[in-house]
Amino acid sequence: MARLRIAACLAAGLIGPAGAETSDTNPFVDAAAQVPGLAVEMRYAGSHNFVGRPIAGYEAPRCLLTPEAARALARVQAALARDGLGLKVFDCYRPARAVADFVAWARDPANGAGRAEFHPGIDKADLFRLGYIAARSSHSRGSTVDLTLIRRDDGRERDMGTPFDRFDPASAPGSTAVTAAQAANRGRLARAMIRAGFAPYAQEWWHFTLEREPFPDTVFDRPVR
Repeated sequence: MARLRIAACLAAGLIGPAGAETSDTNPFVDAAAQVPGLAVEMRYAGSHNFVGRPIAGYEAPRCLLTPEAARALARVQAALARDGLGLKVFDCYRPARAVADFVAWARDPANGAGRAEFHPGIDKADLFRLGYIAARSSHSRGSTVDLTLIRRDDGRERDMGTPFDRFDPASAPGSTAVTAAQAANRGRLARAMIRAGFAPYAQEWWHFTLEREPFPDTVFDRPVR
């Protein structure tokens, strides 16, 4: 089955000649072991996500990242700790087969799982056109992370105005549909991430990619284990 999924990714252009991984290398580390106090809630390893079930390739709830991205995330965590804040990650490295799983879900009109929570105002057939789902994800390069701010003392998430993976214009970092306090929380997260070398994404306040990522042209498909 895994070989069939990889073949499908190749056919879809998800893994190209410059991005073929080798089986004898492991470029990722467990971010939880590198970032003290990192909270981990890997949504795609469970059922609380827009598909409504575990996603292909997520065999364990682990946040895997390149060492460079993990070290940068540790700097963010250390800076936030001075204000009693910390990070919770929702997604890190994403296998190419998981991206293919998202593509298949988006093209299946019969599967409407998660719409009320994750995209109430957008039909899933439009998620590609609007940029919320892509046939090729930066997550598959291992230096992109989806995350939020928490309070260190009790682990409570800060109010960002929209939840993680809410596919809606209000999730854009600069949206004026959120309150001043919610915008301030988004800004606090973004400034900390940018100072550590991450670049934000214009449509999702939770999404950041290491600017000097070590594998900018490589798409990996090894499962998360």
